[in-house]
Amino acid sequence: MMDAFAGLPVELISLAEFGNLPDAVEDGQTFAENALLKARFYAQQTGCACLADDSGLEVDALDGAPGVYSARFAGTAAAAAANNKKLCRELEALGCQESRGRYRCVLAFVDEAGQELLSQGSCEGVVRTQAAGSEGFGYDPYFFVPELGCTMAQLKLEQKNKISHRGAALQAMSAELAGYLK
Repeated sequence: MMDAFAGLPVELISLAEFGNLPDAVEDGQTFAENALLKARFYAQQTGCACLADDSGLEVDALDGAPGVYSARFAGTAAAAAANNKKLCRELEALGCQESRGRYRCVLAFVDEAGQELLSQGSCEGVVRTQAAGSEGFGYDPYFFVPELGCTMAQLKLEQKNKISHRGAALQAMSAELAGYLK
């Protein structure tokens, strides 16, 4: 985020600097709804403009699942390994070893007056049932990027940031904020 907004006249402050804040309830049905819920909640909690994201994996063979439930696909307290195991089981139950899919990210900005901006980004790929790589986190070992011939977990952070859904959403939000700040 620091790099994406370096050219803007803003100061970024982590929520951690505000002390022990309660968790926002993420009960939206879309990434945009959840990102806005979080941005509105933390803008109200802090009295400052807030930027929040919601992101996840959409798998075509699973009708877009896990989607907004990506972090809790195998249950609310599930770790990445359990989510990945469930993802593979569901694909295999359909007779699939792979499926088209995408990482999607929506960023929401809410200022102190309640003005809202949204941006989004996605990264298309193939979700496979065989893991490869040890970089990254979450579903990265199963998310193959055909143009690069490797999974997200086989990319260095700098490469990943250039092609990722979050990187694309940050670039779009930077442009939105530049217009907003004029």
